Amino acid sequence: MSAVLSEVECPRPALQDDIAVVLLGTGKVGGAFLQLLRTRAGAKLRLVGAANSRYQKTTPAELAEWRLRERLDAGGEIRDNRGLLRALHASPAAARVVIDATASGHLAACHPEWLAAGCHVVTANKALAGGTLHGWHALHAACNSRARYGDSATVGAGLPALSTLRRLCQCGDPPSRIEGVFSGSLSYLFNQFDGRQPFSTLLQNACALGYTEPDPRSDLSGEDVARKLLILARSAGHPLERAQLDVEGLVPEALRVVERDMFRARMHELDESLAARHAQATARGCVLRYLARFDAGGKARVGLAEVPPEHPAARLSGADNLFAFTTPRYRNRPLVIQGAGAGSEVTAQALLGDILAMA
Repeated sequence: MSAVLSEVECPRPALQDDIAVVLLGTGKVGGAFLQLLRTRAGAKLRLVGAANSRYQKTTPAELAEWRLRERLDAGGEIRDNRGLLRALHASPAAARVVIDATASGHLAACHPEWLAAGCHVVTANKALAGGTLHGWHALHAACNSRARYGDSATVGAGLPALSTLRRLCQCGDPPSRIEGVFSGSLSYLFNQFDGRQPFSTLLQNACALGYTEPDPRSDLSGEDVARKLLILARSAGHPLERAQLDVEGLVPEALRVVERDMFRARMHELDESLAARHAQATARGCVLRYLARFDAGGKARVGLAEVPPEHPAARLSGADNLFAFTTPRYRNRPLVIQGAGAGSEVTAQALLGDILAMA
């Protein structure tokens, strides 16, 4: 009996001033969020359902297990979103929140439906908000007085990029230019890329450190950065479509369709062209950075750029993100937000922050 009690603690019943949550996705970010539930900051949250891509758990005893993430990997009820939502609506808690800690386009497409049903949605999933403009409009049309959308974690992880942008707009100081380094993996790669090591060696290091996706082409394609730029521009009142973005990917066409292991074996094929770009930048007294840029005239680009030493992005280190907003009041010197823009712990904290702000 003592062994069971040490692992399973039945939670107290949800109260009317509690916040009932269902967690979708128990990977790195979802796992970090489960840890936050056991802290004082997460004390008012009541987990009533949790699911990975295959299984779910909805009973209090199962959800109280310290190794919930591992137990879900091993098995459980077959995944069924309707069952999870039933558990959420059955709670007497004052607020009900669906947390999407996945990158699933299918789940992101459900966000408007959940909002329309009266559930708050908090997410790090940018597939809908950073997808088609139709999806963006559907998402915001579904928000109402009963249901709010928490998307801080979609851009910059725990950095206050979106909240700062929205505050500027509310104060009548909308950005005329948005610029920055929006990818932790690409930040790391080009902060380190000084010509002394081949780019492929740095990419191998980034993969080993967990800075990239399992297939690093997801980072090198620039599409993740493009989605973040779309979310920022749209939040500033500019209804951009993906087709309006000029996105420079770093993967040669011949390597885009090969299997992941084959790509890893051929990463050295990136080296020659990037070494040439680095040499050109150095000759002009600049450094290479993978920048996202948008101006109010509608010009938007994601890709490699040469920046001078005085540029804020030139002084980045590690895997830091940087967001620079030029506005009528920040005309001569843009408002700059810089810091850790990737990582499961800071992303999970952003999810928790959105939930607490809603409640």
